[in-house]
Amino acid sequence: MSLFGKNIKKIRSVKSLSQQAFADIFDLKRGTLGAYEEGRSEPKIETIIKIANYFSISIDDILTKELTVNQLFKFHAELEGNPDMIIKKKFTEIPCITFEDHNNYINLASNANFINDLTPIALPIKSDNKLRAFVVNNLEMTSENNGLFPKDIVIGEWTPKSDFEKITQPEIFLILTKDELLLKRIFPSNNAFILKADHAGIEESLLPFTEIVELWQIKYVFHNRVPDIKDSQVLNKLAYLEHEFKKLKSSL
Repeated sequence: MSLFGKNIKKIRSVKSLSQQAFADIFDLKRGTLGAYEEGRSEPKIETIIKIANYFSISIDDILTKELTVNQLFKFHAELEGNPDMIIKKKFTEIPCITFEDHNNYINLASNANFINDLTPIALPIKSDNKLRAFVVNNLEMTSENNGLFPKDIVIGEWTPKSDFEKITQPEIFLILTKDELLLKRIFPSNNAFILKADHAGIEESLLPFTEIVELWQIKYVFHNRVPDIKDSQVLNKLAYLEHEFKKLKSSL
């Protein structure tokens, strides 16, 4: 009879795992695990391999040697000290338009090699659409001490032209035309968008759908400081109300 049952009982003790918790990890019934520990039955080879691999213990050791507490702590220490055994999660890499890339992007946005050479930002973001990062380079989307400041990074999600007419709320977008790369709040207006900055004193402009090369709806923002989230939400509401008020005023 192997020492498997005795060893897994000791492993449970060192790892502070109940029989149920240990059984759940390996899709076993608690009664089955109890039978292993008491020597009333022997596990299948697949179960032995799974448990041995999970705790980084050789199959020979777990079956034929009585493991000591010191050995089990040693296995744990080796795991922590070995970077090759650490499971590294793959984050989504997003091409980022930096200050230096701003002007080149206007001319080379359709060039796949240029996009691949942009500095990537790796973030735990999942999206079915293409993503683009942009380093803010002016104060146009600020209002007093709030908003987007230079060196803040925004992440935009691709908006196809077929969805332009579905945009109804004054959200912030990264907009590429043949001549400019803009970060503005947009409002729908008969096959065109009204582009508005949050900074006071900057005039609105009208941009027809036909002049838009790329449109990226800003979904994530990474600030160089701790922002006031409540103030950001208020800005969105104020921008919408201001736009509706202007529409009402022009209809009178």
